[in-house]
Amino acid sequence: MAGLTYFAIGDVHGEARKLDELHGAILDRIAFEGGPARIVHLGDYVDRGPDTKGVIERVMALEARFRNDPVISVLSLKGNHEQMLLDAYDGGPDEGGWWAQGGSEAADSYAGGSGRGGVDWRETIPAEHITWMRGLETIHHDTDRRLVFVHAGIEPATFPGEALETYLWTRSPRFFNDETWPDRDILQGLTVIHGHTPRSFQPEVKVRRINVDTGACFGGPLTAVMLKEGEAPQFLRGT
Repeated sequence: MAGLTYFAIGDVHGEARKLDELHGAILDRIAFEGGPARIVHLGDYVDRGPDTKGVIERVMALEARFRNDPVISVLSLKGNHEQMLLDAYDGGPDEGGWWAQGGSEAADSYAGGSGRGGVDWRETIPAEHITWMRGLETIHHDTDRRLVFVHAGIEPATFPGEALETYLWTRSPRFFNDETWPDRDILQGLTVIHGHTPRSFQPEVKVRRINVDTGACFGGPLTAVMLKEGEAPQFLRGT
């Protein structure tokens, strides 16, 4: 059997239409390739864009569609915006901070339109969406392929022993300057696939990391990297 091909999708941020297009392109490519595949969502489904509710529905539906499929699997990771929403939902002190960072758009989406989200926003989110967000993993490490999938990044000095917050939040130069990572056995040949930090509307391909956050909610495309064993990374987009 051919090796597993990964398709890792960057930050969606409520861009359901772009996600529809990208999911379609990925499934077409999987059919063309004809081998086993795993679709990985790298987090930040919610906030900023117009259709947080629709994005969550689509990702959950894709998971359900392929839950017992022998060829295609779907893995969804948590981003910092899911954690911010959950913290606000649970009555955390920074609800206003989440609201200002795209939470108001998420609330509007669940309430049915622009400007409709209000103080009762918690009541508009289906319980199954909250349960799903709470259950998301923060990192996936394929030790055989030496691939790490994570929302924001890792701490090269301590991986895999860093705090979980690193996986959701880091923008540390220690991670981004991958040419200067420490000489540790666990980092040898490792590639980290992440989002969280849009640098441009193009993916960022470095020696040890690939950044597929291309600013979908800021007018850029929604991007996925295709990682096929023994081949260079390829990219698919939803525009």
